Amino acid sequence: MNVEPSWDFYRSFLTVLQQGSLSAAARELGLTQPTIGRHVDALELAIGAELFTRSPNGLLPTDAALALKPYAETLASTTAALLRTASGERERVAGTVRVSASEVIAVEVLPAILGPLQETYPELQIELSASDMIEDLVNREADIAVRMAEPQQAALVVRRIGDIPLGFHAHRRYLERHGIPQTLADLTNHRLIGFDRQTAYVRMAMKRYAVPGINFSYRTDSNLAQLSAIRAGVGIGLCQIGLARGNPDLVHVLPDAFAIPLGTWVAMHESLKTSPRCRATFDALVKGLQDYHRYSASA
Repeated sequence: MNVEPSWDFYRSFLTVLQQGSLSAAARELGLTQPTIGRHVDALELAIGAELFTRSPNGLLPTDAALALKPYAETLASTTAALLRTASGERERVAGTVRVSASEVIAVEVLPAILGPLQETYPELQIELSASDMIEDLVNREADIAVRMAEPQQAALVVRRIGDIPLGFHAHRRYLERHGIPQTLADLTNHRLIGFDRQTAYVRMAMKRYAVPGINFSYRTDSNLAQLSAIRAGVGIGLCQIGLARGNPDLVHVLPDAFAIPLGTWVAMHESLKTSPRCRATFDALVKGLQDYHRYSASA
């Protein structure tokens, strides 16, 4: 009779795949390198295929490893969700809640919401995933998500926050050197901060809300890096109006000629609505983001 490989083997395999070496995987998991090696060897024996080949740059995954990867990732997310569920008790707000949000919202907005929530519920633990990638709520990659695109999956509890306005902003220092644009056409004479890759969304937004042929001279696909560049006086870029209001050195450029509404939603799987820790976190996010939306819209 075949013995099914232990989950530990898959976890070690996935970590080696992510880290590129046995030693790095051992550090990540807090295990010894020989233990990681034994796990990989045992998994190879169980499936009857080699998973890695050695190269000057570390361990390279074989075709068999790449085929196993999505299944190992699913196991990892399912196990994490199981542990989060088991860590909470139904009688009090305690245990772990994983929250997913975009980089800017996670770094700039959510700490002021989640910090007081943990003061109220000291036994509540927050895992905050700051990424512009959309994590799957149905498969429990996250418990709650703050989305800038309307959730389309079924079986979700969703609250629409509203449209958070974005506008062009620049540091006073930059405008003192280069002047303040008076029209959208004037932007072509300025150093603009924007995206490195012209995705379908970026092309749509630039065509719909700005002048054709706009050229970014400082490019990065990280919204957080763009915000940092605006604050550093690199040039003119898009920023949430509510964030800029908190910095007296940031000037809203062309406020009457340009604005982008950034739709915002909070969502969680409907199976979590009876979980005290998830319900408390969901409600706090909705209220806090509604307050932030009102603050932003009143600018």
